[in-house]
Amino acid sequence: MKIYFAGSIRGEKPDKDWFKRLITHISKHGKVLTEQPFSYTYEEEIKFEDSQIYETDMGWLREADALIAEVSAPSLGVGYEIAKAEDMCKPILLLYKVREGRKPSAMLNGNNGLPMIKYKLGDEVLEAVDWFLERVQADMLSRQEA
Repeated sequence: MKIYFAGSIRGEKPDKDWFKRLITHISKHGKVLTEQPFSYTYEEEIKFEDSQIYETDMGWLREADALIAEVSAPSLGVGYEIAKAEDMCKPILLLYKVREGRKPSAMLNGNNGLPMIKYKLGDEVLEAVDWFLERVQADMLSRQEA
């Protein structure tokens, strides 16, 4: 299985330690196509041409079997990736860390077709990630058998 992980890079400062932990956990289920960009520093990331980033990421998104997006930090790019994945009929899971005085995006939270897992501590969301990816894998197998 190929999984596209999305999270803020240029938007609000990313929680790189949490992203690395999530990516490591997700990779138990398959190949995380977007693992590399989350290891770059901001200075390294901005050296790439924007068109190169767009083409690479859209290629990965088309190739992916599912998208998991960490949407706690606002990011126009992540919102765009979610919308494109939705247009491509990809299975999508949104993860949102609950913080005092903050609310998730109304466009994401209000879309009943996009499951959003709200969590306070990281460990509690990992089971939901496992359940989601196991369901995606089962759906892939049943389509192959048909």
